[in-house]
Amino acid sequence: MSRLFERSFNLGHAAPVTTLGGMDGGRFRRVVSEQFEVLWRFLRRLGIPDGDLDDAVQEVVLVLARKLDQVEIGCERAFALSTAVRVASGFRRTLRNRREIDDAALADIQSPELGPEALAEKQRLRRMLQAVLNQLPLDLRAVFVLYELEEMTMAEIASTLQLPPGTVASRLRRAREQFESLASHATEGLAS
Repeated sequence: MSRLFERSFNLGHAAPVTTLGGMDGGRFRRVVSEQFEVLWRFLRRLGIPDGDLDDAVQEVVLVLARKLDQVEIGCERAFALSTAVRVASGFRRTLRNRREIDDAALADIQSPELGPEALAEKQRLRRMLQAVLNQLPLDLRAVFVLYELEEMTMAEIASTLQLPPGTVASRLRRAREQFESLASHATEGLAS
């Protein structure tokens, strides 16, 4: 379990089941601990800025806490990821109206495993990937991220996002085409 998870949701120590509205606290803890890192990565790749990731994950977890008793056993991951898509959409709408300066550069701390050049290159490539992903429409990006980066099957994606399998395949194909085009333009800009 990550330190961020433990710090954000201190579930292992003081939260009695009664604070969870009478639902199965053990199931809630298990689902959150199993899905936390996937949710965090997925929301980040959907364009949520680093400074808002904790808030977005917490919003998904709160929805999960309220509705877990309505979610079929075994469908928790699908519910959490589909909720994350809706939360990301809401966060992106509110980001357009905010006037904050991105402090993501301050969060980049040198890794002891990489030299400065390798770290700079890794960060540059990560920013380039995120910039390309940010240009994809949210419906295509969600399918692309789940398939290519989270390595889910198309059947799992269809179930998670509650879409017909043909729609998932079509969105994945269109997302790949757009991603390749955008990525080639991004790399051409670097070569110039």
